[in-house]
Amino acid sequence: MSLFITFEGVEGSGKTTQIQRLKKYLTRKGIPCKVTREPGGPPISEKIRKILLDPDHREMLPLSELFLYEASRAQHIKEVIKPFLKKGGVILCDRFNDATLAYQGYGRKIDCDLIQKLNRFSSQGIEPDLTLLLDCPSDLGLKRALQRNRISKNEKEGRFEREKIQFHRRVRKGYLAIAKKEPRRVKVIDTRAGEEKVFEKIREIVDDLLVRSSQFGVRS
Repeated sequence: MSLFITFEGVEGSGKTTQIQRLKKYLTRKGIPCKVTREPGGPPISEKIRKILLDPDHREMLPLSELFLYEASRAQHIKEVIKPFLKKGGVILCDRFNDATLAYQGYGRKIDCDLIQKLNRFSSQGIEPDLTLLLDCPSDLGLKRALQRNRISKNEKEGRFEREKIQFHRRVRKGYLAIAKKEPRRVKVIDTRAGEEKVFEKIREIVDDLLVRSSQFGVRS
């Protein structure tokens, strides 16, 4: 049996930190756990990631961006997600289909129906059992992300951080619209409460999911 949990949120929402904390928590409980990310995962998808997030690629068309995300996901599903779920365990994924809808749909204003069709095709029937949406105001998240990139010297992955604040506000609006539409799957957590309180809430939600999933897992 297995579970697929995704983390979503605007830039600087703290996903990476909370994913690692949850991995440690689940590992201590004896639950096999794997952390992965989108775009990324297997080697081909990681190469696509470099193209997508490189700030030098300012001329990339929104439609090209969308197709690259979908291509990365198809490879990710085939090489990483499906095999791990088949073995049994919990996958923690930093972004998935919801990110494409929020960023390329609401952010880039590409037709959302088209994106949802492509998402279903590229994800090959795989859907998250739970999505944790780490929410914060767009200006605060962007400030955090820019500071993080300066400290880590990871500015080669800063293409989205260079977008105008209006873009990031549309992305956040998109995420909240998704959560409103799918409240059973998508749980919104206000990250302004601080790292510790955010993790307490995550732990509470995940523990409840584990119990409801017959003491671990809903897939066989």
